[in-house]
Amino acid sequence: MSTSVTTPGHTVPTDLNAMQRQAVLYMDGPCLVLAGAGSGKTRVITQKIAYLLRECGYTGRQVVALTFTNKAAREMNERIRALVDPKLLRGLTVSTFHSLGLRMLREEAQHVGLKPRFSILDSNDALAIIQELLATTDKGRLKSVQQEISLWKNALMGPDDAERAANSPSQIEAARIYRDYAATLIAYQSVDFDDLIRLPAQLMEDNEEVRERWQRRVQYLLVDEYQDTNLCQYRLVRSLTSQRNMFTVVGDDDQAIYAWRGATVENLAQLPSDYPDLKVVKLEQNYRSVQRILQAANNVIGNNPVVFGKKLWSDLGFGEPIQVHVTDDEQNEADTVAMRLSAERFERQAEWRDFAVLYRGNHQARIFEQALRNLRIPYTISGGQSFFDKAEIRDILSYLRIVANEDDDPAFIRAATTPRRGIGQATLQVLGQFAAEQKLSLYAAVSQIALTDRLAERQLEPLSVFGQFIGRIQQRADRVESEQEGHDTAVSELLDELLRAIDYERYLYDMFDERPAQSRWENVLELISWLKSKAADDQLSLNDLVQRVALITMLERGEDEDPDAVKLSTLHASKGLEYPHVFLVGVEEGLLPHIGRDDEDIDPDKEADILAQRIQEERRLMYVGITRAQRSLRLSWCKKRRRARENLVRERSRFIDEMKIEDPGAQEDPAQAALSPKQRLDMLKNLLNKS
Repeated sequence: MSTSVTTPGHTVPTDLNAMQRQAVLYMDGPCLVLAGAGSGKTRVITQKIAYLLRECGYTGRQVVALTFTNKAAREMNERIRALVDPKLLRGLTVSTFHSLGLRMLREEAQHVGLKPRFSILDSNDALAIIQELLATTDKGRLKSVQQEISLWKNALMGPDDAERAANSPSQIEAARIYRDYAATLIAYQSVDFDDLIRLPAQLMEDNEEVRERWQRRVQYLLVDEYQDTNLCQYRLVRSLTSQRNMFTVVGDDDQAIYAWRGATVENLAQLPSDYPDLKVVKLEQNYRSVQRILQAANNVIGNNPVVFGKKLWSDLGFGEPIQVHVTDDEQNEADTVAMRLSAERFERQAEWRDFAVLYRGNHQARIFEQALRNLRIPYTISGGQSFFDKAEIRDILSYLRIVANEDDDPAFIRAATTPRRGIGQATLQVLGQFAAEQKLSLYAAVSQIALTDRLAERQLEPLSVFGQFIGRIQQRADRVESEQEGHDTAVSELLDELLRAIDYERYLYDMFDERPAQSRWENVLELISWLKSKAADDQLSLNDLVQRVALITMLERGEDEDPDAVKLSTLHASKGLEYPHVFLVGVEEGLLPHIGRDDEDIDPDKEADILAQRIQEERRLMYVGITRAQRSLRLSWCKKRRRARENLVRERSRFIDEMKIEDPGAQEDPAQAALSPKQRLDMLKNLLNKS
């Protein structure tokens, strides 16, 4: 733990550098901390929170710190707890944007036309609604429409705005779907992930009473990764701070790599004009990488237009040469990387977790997986299936969702049909038509359709039994919520009762062979155990628990494990991480930089500007990849690469030249080039046997 020194009126750690100290102590107005990769930005944020609470007279409930992932929020919370007396932390909010948005919507639900028991749809549920509206099974088209709607929401554009902005046939169709999708969400009393920020941002701008209430609460705001904010988040921040302009935002314009999901680096560039008294503090000392790696990163990013301008530097030594390897094709590239990994682990006496293989797109991963498996190299891969994405987990959660919000139609359909209980698609179609005519949820329609002759008795009976079952569980949940204490015990008993009543274990063993059934059942038991502990730790009712889980499923994707294994990751997923030794692969024109699809709808008048912006973003992505490396960096590219059924000739990326590497060793070793894959493996085995 660091020692502190006292300057006139201020206690600050002695091991902050001069610029970090300046960022922590500045309290005369809005502050932008321009934090380069590896420059200790999290430390600055946590030290500033400690300074606000210990020295500046702020109480915990007056301070809010926002970031983008649960993992980052947890890390900040842990660091702050080590710095500040727990009494001073009471009421402190350190959370994601989406968690704060959820909290605001819970409290202000009536102002946006929601009941407190609204549901949060995950991307799969949202996609199912879009599929029904679009009437297609084309996954590419479905994802495209979902992405378009998300971008419109992030830009605070409603269906009317989207229809006016649509300038191609595909966008016009997406805008039509957006209108029906928005109406469906209102009918379901549901919000999607984007709504968690869009609705509070709009509410803060439109409702003065709500705006003033939250401005009184948030006396000082801190925002991490500000370059990743979209228009929605920017407007929410502006509304929260506009009364006092007391805030610190931390960001790096050179690491703005999420334009494809609505983030805009212009939010950083806009700050000086929005806040003329803005204080800009640059953190340029890097504590992660050797100077040679930083020099290459500076050289690359120097080709982009300058927003604020900074140069990373390090006192960790100059470091070993950066190497560039050219290979014949992607198979040769993967085999070569796998062999070098094994050799370097042996030569450096390192662990597997010290190495990462980074690439532009997920489609590049498969061939590297095969190459690593061939050499029995353990690996983990980013973007693997989340625990909450498993079918059995989604099955159980659908029951909890329908109990918490009876208007949640997607949850109703999944729960009613899993396990099978005699409710088929024909029955659900009739029920759905009736519900739409009567403007009812599917759950409410069950009791009403029984009064008609729309369904045969054999169809109606299993529906009625299911509806009564959900009703009984709801009554139990309502009694639990009305009790002031004992939430944890009552919720625990409720979960056990639900699991017994569903008889899900027997369903799994009827549907699957013994081993997969057992594995799935263990996952369900793990989920129930986790839900019980969450309810106990945070004193949550069932409704609160369901909303919390819905948010976690979208923000937390297998972040906790750190096995001794090589990391395979996209460049986007690697942001914020670091590895002693990095292999950056596929550094070719058309791949990195990736320009876009040939069949895209691009306005010809804007094409040049759009392509220039894409190259700039790809350059920032390259910068992120380079600055993940601490000690060594290896680049590789292929002379030809398979696409569809043909081999395409490739050129090395312009970014390699921009790095200005001295003696990059860009030619393939002739001795290795002549080896067959089997000979390469044999050579490596001999090398390992000698150890």
